[in-house]
Amino acid sequence: MADLMKGKRGLVMGVANERSIAWGIASVLAAEGAELAFSYQGEAFGKRLAPLAASVGSDILVDVDVTDEASLDACFDTLKDRWGKLDFVIHAIAYSDKNELTGRFVNTSKANFSNSLVISCYSFIEVARRAEPLMVDGGTLITLTFQGSNKIAPNYNVMGVAKAALESATRYLANDLGPQKIRVNAISPGPMKTLAGSAIGGARATFRHTEDNAPLRSNATLDTIGGTAAWLCSDYGAATTGEIIHVDGGYHVLGFPQADNL
Repeated sequence: MADLMKGKRGLVMGVANERSIAWGIASVLAAEGAELAFSYQGEAFGKRLAPLAASVGSDILVDVDVTDEASLDACFDTLKDRWGKLDFVIHAIAYSDKNELTGRFVNTSKANFSNSLVISCYSFIEVARRAEPLMVDGGTLITLTFQGSNKIAPNYNVMGVAKAALESATRYLANDLGPQKIRVNAISPGPMKTLAGSAIGGARATFRHTEDNAPLRSNATLDTIGGTAAWLCSDYGAATTGEIIHVDGGYHVLGFPQADNL
């Protein structure tokens, strides 16, 4: 396939480098014919993003701080001026102080709790509010979550709470925006070898454990996550909304490790 997303335009937020989940999604969407715009935060990430964006033919790169409403407004004003409409947004933005992604959750600071929830969850609501007027023919909003939202994942701590809030927000947004034919879903990969994933204590051991015990004996890849996003953003996803879709080799269905690993 190469035309699944032909004629569709969308914004990808959160590409840090070529190993980012957001880039895995962007590359598949581009291969399926989508026209892309990208947001980044700060000059350093902008420099990393520029050659990646160019490789998929994109010349729309916008510096966005999701904690700054004026910055978000400027981003969507740019998209309105360039395209007039929008078909999809990929929200791959999350943050917590990595010093609090180890040890005990009970020691979470109030400041980091607030900051983590604002950046990792509320920013999706802010994005949805601005995307809605541009999705004149309906569209798709996708965010990224993780199983630590509903089960304990060592060291995930406050990010688990933030992702739980994000998943709930996904459902409420799906209900609000459904009458406009805007679908809102979250993709939940297993552990990934990304810049964000490496900030969590014990990341390597977690990656190995899930790979050894998932029913498919494998973790997700950038291509499999990207393919899932392409389905959701395409016309084939027209009846799917409010879902948390796991792309984790089936790990989320387990109650215990495989017998050989007990």
